[in-house]
Amino acid sequence: MFITKEDYIQIGEDALKIMQQNSEENRKRAERRALSRIAAALGGRYDAKAAFAMENEERDAELVGCAVDIALYHMSASLPGRMGNDIRKEKYEKAIEYLKDIQNGRATPNVPTITGPSGEEDYHNPVRYGSATKNDYIW
Repeated sequence: MFITKEDYIQIGEDALKIMQQNSEENRKRAERRALSRIAAALGGRYDAKAAFAMENEERDAELVGCAVDIALYHMSASLPGRMGNDIRKEKYEKAIEYLKDIQNGRATPNVPTITGPSGEEDYHNPVRYGSATKNDYIW
């Protein structure tokens, strides 16, 4: 999986048990939602499947942080008494802002881009260059 338990160390092992309400399924459900949100933001330019298949140090640290923050936000939404809701909401909004920066081209994650049918890199890059074939008006 793209997110590991060690990635949640920012809140500690006991805190993770509280956040997921002692249910691994709650955490996995929140992680699936987070990865789905990130995959939608990566859109047609970046290969989300290849990015999520990366492990350990290959992963983009910022995307891992975004995934953790989004997953923790979804887990905290179901906690009683809205425990830690303010900081989770702030981190969630920053993660979404970063994903919007990726969509707008202001941030470039370290993940593979989608290749075209003939193998060209960054096939869906909105910036194109080149020219049409030269027209010779010699009959």
